[in-house]
Amino acid sequence: MVETQRIIGNQTSSETRYYIASLAGDVSAFAQAVRFQWGIENKVHWLLDVAFREGDSRVRCGHAPQNFAVFRPIALNLLHHETSANYGVKAKRLKAGWDEDYLLKVLSSLT
Repeated sequence: MVETQRIIGNQTSSETRYYIASLAGDVSAFAQAVRFQWGIENKVHWLLDVAFREGDSRVRCGHAPQNFAVFRPIALNLLHHETSANYGVKAKRLKAGWDEDYLLKVLSSLT
């Protein structure tokens, strides 16, 4: 169990999170693992929001929201692994939309 407290301006919010883990009883190792996981979560969500404008998405019908939730991280991973262009993820995504040769390079970047 982890209890968190967040203070923004004069407002304080608290949250309790529960985890299942196979770590030994060392509290500092557990705290480090939790911080590491949240660091990854925050980084990926921030990248998805910046590069894919995920927060502005109007996809709401049928299974489309679930499908996009699966494919956006896959696309992000492919863009990260493509190293021929020295651009950020957002610029690589735009270039892949404009240039089919580059798109094929992105899609084959994991092979």
